[in-house]
Amino acid sequence: MSGRIPLAVIAGPTASGKTALAVELCLRLGGEVVCADSMQIYKKMSIATAKPTPEEMKGVKHHLVDFLEPSESFSVADYVLLAHKAAADIYSRGKLPVVCGGTGLYISSLTDNLQFEKTCSETSSRASLKALADERGGGYLLEILRGFDPETAERLHENNVSRIIRAIEVYETTGKTMSEQIKNSRSEPSPYNVCFICLDYRDREILYSRISERVDKMLENGLLEEAREFFNDSTLKTSRQAIGYKELAPYFEGTKTLDECIESLKQATRRYAKRQLTWFRRCENVNYIYPDECGSFENTVNEAAEIIAGSGIWNTGVRM
Repeated sequence: MSGRIPLAVIAGPTASGKTALAVELCLRLGGEVVCADSMQIYKKMSIATAKPTPEEMKGVKHHLVDFLEPSESFSVADYVLLAHKAAADIYSRGKLPVVCGGTGLYISSLTDNLQFEKTCSETSSRASLKALADERGGGYLLEILRGFDPETAERLHENNVSRIIRAIEVYETTGKTMSEQIKNSRSEPSPYNVCFICLDYRDREILYSRISERVDKMLENGLLEEAREFFNDSTLKTSRQAIGYKELAPYFEGTKTLDECIESLKQATRRYAKRQLTWFRRCENVNYIYPDECGSFENTVNEAAEIIAGSGIWNTGVRM
């Protein structure tokens, strides 16, 4: 274990309380957060992505959040490179890197130390693939991907057009599917001692209630105005597909009522939470915490701190 960087991971579905838990652990253990959310990386997309506010951060430094323009592309390989740098920087200053987020591909790729083959940043077919997605939808592209890489297609949602295109490009430029590359990229040992914690709820209805409350709070905080801004900007096609924006588009188009769109948003978010949990169930050595059984948020934090202490990755005693 000597020489490896300690890394705490706080994962789980949307609205499960990951951010609050990660912040409290950082305050207690002396850490900083490394964001693992594929949408919170973008500027402006604050309400729909539930980006933590300065008040919620409580002075804890957050890395890889709110730093990229919505028009810019960003791959999992980009994330792993930047997250490695952030974790090394945090540890070099005597602090614990705490990865927090719900994008399973980002977390797994980082902790497993996946090595990505270099591909062209912009292939000749990208424009035609984007045009095809605009004409026939992301589902059509997903079926193309499924034809040669069903494993990757199973992990992606049809609305995640940029990643579908990226997976197709990887195959076109390297002759290897994305799933093959992932399997072949585990040759380098991980530089981390990982303690992986995932939040879940025994009573799934409690999680769904939290999701509904979060959507209502987002609307109170100005989600409709934020979504309208992205809807009116045709250059931000990828960003407009984010959960929280695309479900409100029919309201702006006048084809559905606001109440209908809000219900669609809540339903889409529940489905997303299910996909997140399915992903994390595939991960190894995960410690599950069920906040609905803990009795209080403080008990949840205590349980997480005890898990980290028991893992031996971090000398928690001097900071608690």
